[in-house]
Amino acid sequence: MKHYGAIEAGGTKFVCAVGTENGEIIDRLTIPTETPEETIGELTAFFSKYQLTSMGVGSFGPICVAKEKEEYGYITNTPKLAWKAYPFIPELEKRLGVPVSFTTDVNAAVLGEITKGAAQGLNSCLYITVGTGIGAGAIIGGELVQSATHPEMGHILIRRSPEDSFAGNCPYHSDCLEGMASGPALEKRWGKKGKDLAGETKVWELEADYLAQALMQYILILCPDKIIMGGGVMKQQQLFPLIRKKLSEYLNGYVDLPDLEDFIVPPGLGDDAGITGALVLALSAE
Repeated sequence: MKHYGAIEAGGTKFVCAVGTENGEIIDRLTIPTETPEETIGELTAFFSKYQLTSMGVGSFGPICVAKEKEEYGYITNTPKLAWKAYPFIPELEKRLGVPVSFTTDVNAAVLGEITKGAAQGLNSCLYITVGTGIGAGAIIGGELVQSATHPEMGHILIRRSPEDSFAGNCPYHSDCLEGMASGPALEKRWGKKGKDLAGETKVWELEADYLAQALMQYILILCPDKIIMGGGVMKQQQLFPLIRKKLSEYLNGYVDLPDLEDFIVPPGLGDDAGITGALVLALSAE
């Protein structure tokens, strides 16, 4: 039986898994994201127990996905300074001796969802994660949206609510979508973590407003068949009906959409969307 490695490399933790060619995960390890030396050392020890055929990695970024560039496989301008300009994929290939297929963590999640999750059978899908950061991956016409670089949909500009005086939390753009609606932005604006604000209606109405603005732009540009929303903030299930309502108001009948309850949904794979997609990548790298 062939074994394949998969990594969902996040800003706070790495999820590592070994799977088979039919997509079954037979072993996994979750470790905190420390320095590259510490983290790569731990995952090398884990994967070295198996004779791997290939590996797939979905990583936090920004990353270089252009294979023609010398920096292909590097984590580039990340705010996690220890990982900035780090040759992630070259180092993995050197240590493990297998080919590695590489994309963003959200691209891996959208691959997982369209292969085995809530978007099975569809030709296009958008996956957006709302958590420590905000990012989105898209498959349109059966292909991942990326070329010389990858989309950074979490950093689009949105219209500020007249009632919102929060300056924003993004170190690059202040009040972009991530700066206004990520988990850290929620905590900084309201003085509590999202899980401690569950009963605060005004918190989630404002959050839904900003996320609906973003979805409107993604829909008008990408025309996905389904939108899947995951990440820690989206575990507040009251957000889904609020987002659907605000999106309907913003679009105002301009484009025809399916029933929004079926169009904007949580991940079918739950927290396993990213690692499932990384395993799909591994099969393509063989």
